[in-house]
Amino acid sequence: MSRIRWQQDKVAGVPLNRHMGFVGPVEVGSVAYDGSNRFWIWSTPLQEDAWGYGPSEEAAKAALEYWLQAWLENFRAFFQSGV
Repeated sequence: MSRIRWQQDKVAGVPLNRHMGFVGPVEVGSVAYDGSNRFWIWSTPLQEDAWGYGPSEEAAKAALEYWLQAWLENFRAFFQSGV
């Protein structure tokens, strides 16, 4: 089960093919359908050049979660230092 809570984006009450992912109150990423290329793109506001794509909405969400886990691993020593 994903630790990310997904929320479908809307404009003027119309649902979009875009979903924003949150961990608590923090937006950790989004997935959006690219109709011209027919795939789902994931991106994150946590790192400027981090993005990717998947053939389906679920694949893009899984890829974002995998990236997020790997990225957060870089901070393990900071959070466990107890300083």
